[in-house]
Amino acid sequence: MKTNTEMIISILEEDESWQLFIKTAGDVANRENIQPIAKDIARECGGLPLAITVIGACMSGKNRVEEWVDALDSLRMSEPYEKNVIDKVYNVIKLSIDSLESPDNTGSKRRGDIKSCFLYCSLYPVDIPTEDLINCWWAEGFLGEFDTYEKAYNRGITIIGSLKNACLLEEVLWTDCVKMHDVVRDVAKWIANTFGDEHISVFQAGIGLTEISHTTKVSAASVKRISFASNKIEYLPDCFTKCPKTTSLLLQHNESLVKIPDEFFLSFPVLRVLNLSYTGIRALPCSINELRQLHALILQNCRMLKELPSIGNLCNLQLLDCDRTMLCCLPEGMDKLTNLWVLNMPAYDLQRSIGQGFFLKFSSIEIVDMMGSCLGATSFDELSSLRNLTGLFITLDSSSIFNRDHTWMKRLKQFRIDVRTSIYVPFNKSRREIIVNKCETFSNGELSGMLEFASHLQLVDCMGLSKLIANQCFNGLKSLCIFNCRCDFGPVEEGSGKIDPLPNLEYLSFFSVDHLKSISDFGHFLGLRFSKLRHLDISFCPRVTCLFNAVGSAPKHLEEIKIDECAELVDLSLANSETARVRKLFLRNLPKLATFGKAQSMWEHMEQLHVARCNGIRKLPLSIQTSNNIKVIAGSSYWWSRLEWDAHNYKSNLEHCFRDDLIWFR
Repeated sequence: MKTNTEMIISILEEDESWQLFIKTAGDVANRENIQPIAKDIARECGGLPLAITVIGACMSGKNRVEEWVDALDSLRMSEPYEKNVIDKVYNVIKLSIDSLESPDNTGSKRRGDIKSCFLYCSLYPVDIPTEDLINCWWAEGFLGEFDTYEKAYNRGITIIGSLKNACLLEEVLWTDCVKMHDVVRDVAKWIANTFGDEHISVFQAGIGLTEISHTTKVSAASVKRISFASNKIEYLPDCFTKCPKTTSLLLQHNESLVKIPDEFFLSFPVLRVLNLSYTGIRALPCSINELRQLHALILQNCRMLKELPSIGNLCNLQLLDCDRTMLCCLPEGMDKLTNLWVLNMPAYDLQRSIGQGFFLKFSSIEIVDMMGSCLGATSFDELSSLRNLTGLFITLDSSSIFNRDHTWMKRLKQFRIDVRTSIYVPFNKSRREIIVNKCETFSNGELSGMLEFASHLQLVDCMGLSKLIANQCFNGLKSLCIFNCRCDFGPVEEGSGKIDPLPNLEYLSFFSVDHLKSISDFGHFLGLRFSKLRHLDISFCPRVTCLFNAVGSAPKHLEEIKIDECAELVDLSLANSETARVRKLFLRNLPKLATFGKAQSMWEHMEQLHVARCNGIRKLPLSIQTSNNIKVIAGSSYWWSRLEWDAHNYKSNLEHCFRDDLIWFR
């Protein structure tokens, strides 16, 4: 039918839920001996009006406490206890699930099994990391038949979008996670354990378990998936009941789990997914090597894990994720995992165990993440020969750069190459990024071949900036971040400035750059013209006094400025930049800043202004005071109360925009 307007209807708050529950359940819910239980039942509905009204109606007229306690117990165990609950809640939600795409009604195995993907989400008790979820779907075979990991991952993103559009999954703000409403999860578990044995599961996640004795309520012979995630499990049983059909075992987020019994994994002969992330395990038992059907072994954030046993029998393994572990050497038999598509094994001492020809064994591999372990020239050459490689995240010794053809990097869709960087620098895996430590080492253009294919460049402890960048043109670079730089941006070297080396630069960031006095000086030093600069971020630069002066070019399209801990900054003017349309301005810890500058037109498009500990600012520009564009002005109430205004009504007109909030840089 199409729609003119889409509106997200949020769930009810707790007080609203309780009032609706009373309305449908009646006065019995307010009886002294029943009200505490009734409130717990209302909370179990999770603010979902459909569940509240149906369950409230079911409880109407039930006068005995025992009936209410039984209903609460059933809800907590995800068991519908009334035919009306099944008909009017569970079956209504099930109808939405039944209408989802599946191989049965599309005729295409390639499109995957969206119902199975949905039911798998019920194995998680809280927020579900998107990448983790897609990797499990892929390993279980739910995403369909694809010849590359990239295509399977794209299909996973599409399925998550479909589930969100159907309101069966919700987005978690500020994270790359999704979540499932409690009632929807209950329905998913009910479907999985009611309609045939294809999806029978044991779900005991997030309930505070300290030990596991057996697979309760479900025959171990038929259970397909087991989740004990997010508990406080300290011990696993020495002899676990044989589970011949179990394909997924989720034990992540059991920080107290230190040891796994020697023969534990023998109980799961057809396991395809094993997740032990965020546990305290120090080693894995040798029985892991018997999981010949295993497709995904996920060990993220096992920070006590120092070694792995032989894994040469895991011939079907496609994903090995050991991110943020303490592994100091590669496991025996690693070279036999020839079906690996994704290898995520960042560590600092692995180079010693990587022999010549190691990477050549993985002809199918698409993503390699071995950040931290400094690889040599031989390993780099081997990686460059892998034709299916699309994502590469590594640390290189500087010798690996010299005298090499880097045109092969053109086929990489994401990369981060750290050239001898010892400090932690946050990064986004979707980027094409080069990070260089002490760039004066590369004063003769050794990095030019790599920079040609990068979109982001980060420089750490750098000197010799002009020799690295000036008089060369890197059209692809859109972001430049400089950390801990002590360059002296002195007189421009002869011959520089003829071409703009970064004509498409959109984001520029400085952190702890000691000799920086203005962005104009920096731009003039390298010959930058800032013709496309949109975002500027300056932090801990003690000598910056102004942003742009009369020297050199100033940006005409600057939209966002963030400035923090610049003790000498006194002026925000953007000289020669009359058309700048700054929409977001973040200012923090700037003791000498008292004015926004003379150019009023710079701020007339302002939408967000965040000010923290800049007590010298006593007056906002007139263009902000009279603006119809401003949506948020954030700062302390004390600062807001001391501001001076050009007219008495300007403050009252902006009062609705003010927010007492010193938290920013979100």
